[in-house]
Amino acid sequence: MRVILLGPPGAGKGTQAGTVAAHLGVPHVATGDIFRENVGQGTELGTLAKQYMNQGQLVPDDVTIAMVLERMARPDCASGVVLDGFPRTTAQAEALDGALATQDQAIDRALLIDVSEQELVKRLSGRRVCRGCQRPYNLTEAPSKKDGICDECGGELEQRADDAPDKVKVRIQVYTAQTAPLVGYYENKGTLRRVNGEQPIELVARELVAALV
Repeated sequence: MRVILLGPPGAGKGTQAGTVAAHLGVPHVATGDIFRENVGQGTELGTLAKQYMNQGQLVPDDVTIAMVLERMARPDCASGVVLDGFPRTTAQAEALDGALATQDQAIDRALLIDVSEQELVKRLSGRRVCRGCQRPYNLTEAPSKKDGICDECGGELEQRADDAPDKVKVRIQVYTAQTAPLVGYYENKGTLRRVNGEQPIELVARELVAALV
């Protein structure tokens, strides 16, 4: 089964995508991980992607599409995949559909996690990430046991550049303008399912899994 997780930044797509992928027994493919791999290797695409991400902007379609399609072509995605962070524009969605159609495949479900703007700003402004293992925390909802230190590896926690309050508002504006139209795109295809993302994490996960049927 090929599934897409939709929702604004801070909706919890990364956490929930992992749950859905485990339920289906397929890989969780996140564009964030693909970008970090390129950034970490210092590739030309990685350097370019970092500039856009730090400004809260979307990475250009041609760069993103090429990286995602290469990842989906690997053997572990043959039986399905859960995509997190892609597509983000209707142009990307159309390119993905076109690539899948050449292999007689298609997206089976697009799951939308709905969260209000007020809740998003609260969540993202309080988010911290470990410099070492990249484990995420939240100052109010899921803090580390020791202030500023990762429970997992003991690494230092930092606020991502694009989680600063002013950047958060830019990211939400970008989402509304460029990504929100995807809701209508998949709704018209009959594959969209909506879930209230302001519920407890376990309940959101349960409803997402139920929406796969």
